[in-house]
Amino acid sequence: MPYHSCVITLLQSLYSHQSWADAAILSAVQSHPESLHDEWLLKTLHHIVMVQRLFLSRFADRPFDAAKESQPPQSFDQLIHLFQATHEEELAFVHGVSEVDLGRRFELPFLKTQPTFAEGLTQVVMHSQNHRGQCLSRLRENGTKPPTLDYILWAKDRPAPLWPKPLPEIRATMPQE
Repeated sequence: MPYHSCVITLLQSLYSHQSWADAAILSAVQSHPESLHDEWLLKTLHHIVMVQRLFLSRFADRPFDAAKESQPPQSFDQLIHLFQATHEEELAFVHGVSEVDLGRRFELPFLKTQPTFAEGLTQVVMHSQNHRGQCLSRLRENGTKPPTLDYILWAKDRPAPLWPKPLPEIRATMPQE
């Protein structure tokens, strides 16, 4: 298999894992009422999905409304929906990436750089993984056992994401900027 084909396959796998891991951490937060009111945790989760959405806009060369995207969702259910929609779009994008696309450059004006798609796609999964790790620590601090999100364990069976279902009786108060 040519090198670039291997990279594409790996990126597709990493994005599938990311979708599963984000769903798992959202489920863990939802199932622990104290965490649903942890401002730091909720802001960090929103940051994760906002950065994923920012990079998607750059890959697609479309505008990103930073003011709108920076506004936290009104509820935890809306945060879940934002993650789901973002992951659907990310996975569709990654599954459409070609070998030529990997070397294409895109603009990141706020960092004054033009990374390749391969670099940008890698940045998204690494950035998200870093913040998920912080969220796992926070869940532990909040007194619950966080899920195990290791890529290698996910890769054994490659389960699909299990997104938490809305629970109307439990409402998180999303921190407002």
